[in-house]
Amino acid sequence: MQLKLQYISRELRFKFDARTSRGAISTHKAYYLMLSDTANPEIAGIGECAPLAGLSIDDRPDLEKKLHEMCHRISSEKDLVLDETGRLSDLLELEEWPAIRFALETAWLDLQNNGQRILFQNSFSSGERGIPINGLVWMGEKAFMQEQIEKKLADGYECLKLKIGGLDFKTELELLQQIREVAGAEKLAIRVDANGAFSPQEAYKKLERLAKYDIHSIEQPIRQGQYDEMAQLCAYTPIPIALDEELIGVQHREEQIRLLEKIKPQYIILKPTLLGGLRASEAWIREAEARAIGWWITSALESNIGLNAISQFTANYPLAMPHGLGTGQLYHNNLQSPLQIKEGSLWYRPEVEWESLAT
Repeated sequence: MQLKLQYISRELRFKFDARTSRGAISTHKAYYLMLSDTANPEIAGIGECAPLAGLSIDDRPDLEKKLHEMCHRISSEKDLVLDETGRLSDLLELEEWPAIRFALETAWLDLQNNGQRILFQNSFSSGERGIPINGLVWMGEKAFMQEQIEKKLADGYECLKLKIGGLDFKTELELLQQIREVAGAEKLAIRVDANGAFSPQEAYKKLERLAKYDIHSIEQPIRQGQYDEMAQLCAYTPIPIALDEELIGVQHREEQIRLLEKIKPQYIILKPTLLGGLRASEAWIREAEARAIGWWITSALESNIGLNAISQFTANYPLAMPHGLGTGQLYHNNLQSPLQIKEGSLWYRPEVEWESLAT
C-alpha cells in the first residue's frame, strides 16, 4: 500500500469568546489530516489535530513543521503499513505530539472503513442510541452564566458542568444555589471544573462549601503536579475529585500507575487530543478500572471531525454516566455533520451528509 498524507487548516470561530482560566479565546485552529491509498485516491480518512492553546504539550510554534515532515515521510515511504493505532510513533517520533497521534490514528481508522467517518460500528454510529452528555456552562459575567444555565435546563440536560474560578467565589456559590432552587440533585447532576484555580491551602474549605449544593464532582481543584497535596485532598474530600490536566504528558504505563496509586482520585477525565489518541485513552481506562477509579471522556474544543471520532470511541463502552461531548455547537464555521444534540444527548444521524472539507 502506498499511502499519501496531506493536511489543510481551518480557523474555527467561536460564537462567543470562550472565557477559560487562561483568558478569553475567540478562535481555535484545527489541522485536518487526509490519509489515502494512492491506488484509491478518491477515498480518504480524515483526522483532526487541534492542540489546545496553553494546555496541550504540542501547542508549539513548530507544530506545522512537524506536520509537513510527517506528511512527506509517510507519502514517500513505499509499502508503508500503519499499525492498528495508526501511530507509528517510533518511525515518526510522535511521543511528544499527542494531537498529531490522535489525528493520524483516527484518519487511519477512517480510511480502513472506506472514508465514511464511521470509525467504529456501534449503536451510536448507527443512529440507534444517543450518548448522554453534560451541558457545558462557560465562565463569564454572572448574567451570561445565568443565561447559559437557563437554556441548558430548558434543553433537557440532566447534568450541567460549570467552569468556576473566574468569578468571585461567593458569586459562583450564588449561581449554584439558584440552580438547586430549580432542580435538586435527584433531577440534575452538577459538575464543576476549577481548572486548578484553588490553592492547596484554601481548597478543602472551598470544597466543603461547594458540597452543600450536592456537587457530583469537581475537576482539578488545584494545579497539576502537586501530587502530595492532591492525594491528601482526594483522601478527605467531601466532593469526588476528577483529575484532568493532571494526566497531560503522563504517557508511559509506569508513570500512569504511579500517578493513580499515589493520588487515588475518585475519577479521571480523558481527552484524546491531549493524551495521544484513542488507544492511549483506552490504556488509561484499563488502569483506572483495575483500581476502581471512575472515568468519563471529554472533547477538548475539537470541531465535528475530532468530536465524531471521540464520540464513536466512547460508545464502545457502557454509557453509565454523561460524557463531556457537547462542544460541537460552539463554532460559527464548524463542519456540518450528522452529529446532533437532542434533550441532553449527542446523536449521530446517518441520513445527514458530512460537509466536504473542500467547501
